[in-house]
Amino acid sequence: MTKNDSIKPNNFIHQIIDEDLRQGLNGGQVITRFPPEPNGYLHIGHAKSICLNFGTALKYGGECNLRFDDTNPEKESQEYIDSIISDVRWLGFEWAGEVRYSSDYFDQLHEWAIYLIEQGKAYVDSLSAHEMREYRGSLTEPGKNSPYRDRSVEENLELFQRMKEGKFAEGECALRAKIDMASPNINMRDPVIYRIRHAHHHQSGDKWCIYPSYDFTHGQSDALEGVTHSICTLEFEDHRPLYEWFIANLPVPAQPKQYEFARLNLNYTVTSKRKLKFLVDEGAVNGWNDPRMPTISGLRRRGYTPASIRNFCDMIGVTRSNGVVDMGMLEAAIREDLDSNAPRAMCVIDPLKLTITNMPEGEVEWFELPAHPKDEAMGVRKVPFTRNLLIEREDFAEVPPKKWKRLAPGEAVRLRGGYVVRCEEVIRDAQGEIVELQASFDPATKGANPTDYKPNGVIHWVSAEQSVACEVRAYDRLFTEANPDGDKERDFHQFINPESLTLFPHARAEIGLKHAAVESRYQFERQGYFCVDPDSTEEQLVFNKTVGLRDSWAKIQSK
Repeated sequence: MTKNDSIKPNNFIHQIIDEDLRQGLNGGQVITRFPPEPNGYLHIGHAKSICLNFGTALKYGGECNLRFDDTNPEKESQEYIDSIISDVRWLGFEWAGEVRYSSDYFDQLHEWAIYLIEQGKAYVDSLSAHEMREYRGSLTEPGKNSPYRDRSVEENLELFQRMKEGKFAEGECALRAKIDMASPNINMRDPVIYRIRHAHHHQSGDKWCIYPSYDFTHGQSDALEGVTHSICTLEFEDHRPLYEWFIANLPVPAQPKQYEFARLNLNYTVTSKRKLKFLVDEGAVNGWNDPRMPTISGLRRRGYTPASIRNFCDMIGVTRSNGVVDMGMLEAAIREDLDSNAPRAMCVIDPLKLTITNMPEGEVEWFELPAHPKDEAMGVRKVPFTRNLLIEREDFAEVPPKKWKRLAPGEAVRLRGGYVVRCEEVIRDAQGEIVELQASFDPATKGANPTDYKPNGVIHWVSAEQSVACEVRAYDRLFTEANPDGDKERDFHQFINPESLTLFPHARAEIGLKHAAVESRYQFERQGYFCVDPDSTEEQLVFNKTVGLRDSWAKIQSK
């Protein structure tokens, strides 16, 4: 990443920072952080937060920390940590210093919990989780004090120490902040700040059997790191008073401020880690990095580029108004990127044999085609023309409809970059299926148009012998409904698109792609943009369809 690649300044967060800098706040520093919970893979919504936090630090010459908020060891794993680190780096960002963990601060957080007890602002509650919910009240009714709320400082200190020593079972008691059970903001009604969890932690091992809550950990971790602008999504807006209460009531070394922005919601998908995990666990998709998933690793495997995702996040802007972004905007971002940067090639996805009867057996003629029609710097590619070719099955019609612009009996078409050929005979198998077309080529049409007839369009092709075996995986929307969560009568997974993946196991691509590297991207002419999948082998390449040449989904939906 360079400074010129950072996100543009037209967002309200940057306006706030501009004013802070004008007033000389925070010593002129800008320190942000990206604080994922390592309980799943990151998705496109997290990409917006990554671009905002890291891009903001880059814009203002500041720093951005990568800190895992790892307060729930039962749902966290090293696999998720490794994937998140990989995703952030792949998007083109680097964090300040070492990777940080909230668990790095567990000792300090424990001391601050004791400080709150000593100040009479925290107590050990022996209510059950069910009883706590009953005492908490509702949005329309105030809560009521726990019968354990007035325990003495000494008793609370002793009980909290026993919690730390593992003397209680999970759920037997919890440490709560003493704030206001009648507050209109439910988050302020004596929130739990420490729970008992007899669980092994991926960073701290078995040192702790009590773990701080996310709300208690988040702001204090920001303060310990000197974060100036703690940026999060709008669902944390109601948590901000609690964030500020802890900062105001603890001897923290800094005074970070929390700001909320609208999260990214895409249609035809879900961006809840819980729901994405359900899709993985139930086998609805083939893992977190399935190319149909909105995860960053899934988008990467499908063929999206870091630049396309950063540009998409820039396009949608940073506001405080929630809304739904059309999937077409994301697809437009990758089309724009790959149109300029992806070399061209030909691939026949559903092959039909085309025999050139006037081409001698064993003879090869090489055509030289541009690697990119608008970028001479990409050079050229060489494509072999032989007697036995393959064309797309859908490019032939025995009884062509009106305005048909492809191959038909007696009709001529140009092979892209090659000769004009005319179909002379249709060969069928014993079941009556078309298995071969026989045609002749016009030697006078190499690099020139015929003078006495007009070809009926242009089609792509490859040599049957001198081409690469590949499987093509074509992807569509993961859900059939624009808002899978919108139906109160049916669960989201009932809208999974049964045709979201179509396999073409017998495709053939240009010979020049034989050693194509994993994640290399191409425009298959007349087909769309494709990416080499990690499942590729020396015997067979696997290509994932990233996106078509145009938004065909929008046309389907409008019919």
